Amino acid sequence: MALFPFCKTLTGPVRVTRIQLVLCCFLLSLIIYFLYGHKVIVTGGSAHPIFHALAMNRERIIKDMAPANKAEPQTPVETTWGAPLVWGDTRNSAWRRAKFAEQGIRIGLLALVVGTYAQFIRRFLSSAETHFLPDQMVTYYILTDNPHSLDPPIELGPDRQMKVVPIAELPGWERLAQRRMPLLADAIRDPISREVDYIFCADIDQEFVAPVGEEILGALVATLHPELYGMPRNAFPYEAEEASSACVEDDEGDYYYTSELYGGLVSEMYRLARACSLLILQDQANGVTARGLEESYLNRYLIDHRPTCVLSPEYSWWDSALAAHVPVQRLFSLGRQCEAFDLQEKEQHRC
Repeated sequence: MALFPFCKTLTGPVRVTRIQLVLCCFLLSLIIYFLYGHKVIVTGGSAHPIFHALAMNRERIIKDMAPANKAEPQTPVETTWGAPLVWGDTRNSAWRRAKFAEQGIRIGLLALVVGTYAQFIRRFLSSAETHFLPDQMVTYYILTDNPHSLDPPIELGPDRQMKVVPIAELPGWERLAQRRMPLLADAIRDPISREVDYIFCADIDQEFVAPVGEEILGALVATLHPELYGMPRNAFPYEAEEASSACVEDDEGDYYYTSELYGGLVSEMYRLARACSLLILQDQANGVTARGLEESYLNRYLIDHRPTCVLSPEYSWWDSALAAHVPVQRLFSLGRQCEAFDLQEKEQHRC
């Protein structure tokens, strides 16, 4: 037994100390084994090769993305079909401005001014003089039932001119919305098609509050609705009535566009205005009115003919609980801002 001292029966304090030592060593061995085994499991390989590849590339991907994140805002700059999604301060927009700036382009800005909307005309034009394509040749086309609302004439800068196109009186918002596309088509056919390369249609109750440059130019240009940008597809107020020519099926549509600002090449805009006019006339003949009036037909057309350039909500914005955050507000809708006010705010702002 002397050869096996640890097999001797121990008594007193010494016995307790050695038992504790053995237990501690045993527990320490378990801990080391557990940690080592866990490490082997984590680093030894994934159940599927794709996970291993992702793990290897993760650090490289993060490093590659870091410079871009610093240079560009965290917003998409391209649609799913490859058209530019324009934010004014991105490098892509700077490139687009440089591309178009040297081409000597003639641009038209058209607004419909009827009834009480005449109160907005001077504010709209003065802000456009400051911010709307300031280095380009711009013609303002004012379709109005009251040409005297422009007296005295508004002073314009170099390479700027205004043309007044008289139209018949159009009382009532619903009638105005039904007639806007036919009026646009007629104006483009004569005289606009002979005088400018691009034409943009804008609501008169807006104000340019920051630069809007050549980055907006494209063959067919639409603007994202600020209250619906980033919302799920089922939130879009597309026309759901099957009897309407503006009806959109559940599996159709990428974005919801506002009618506050849209444009493009004169030829493309004529096709748009003409097609929407025919859809509106067809619904009128059948006693149908689309829920979004002109905007419903515009969205129907832009689903069938996707825009070549999509403007972010920077180019049509108003302050409401639903409005998307934008880095810069460029075109502010005074009319829709009033719609977003509660009754007390409407009284305060005289909406």
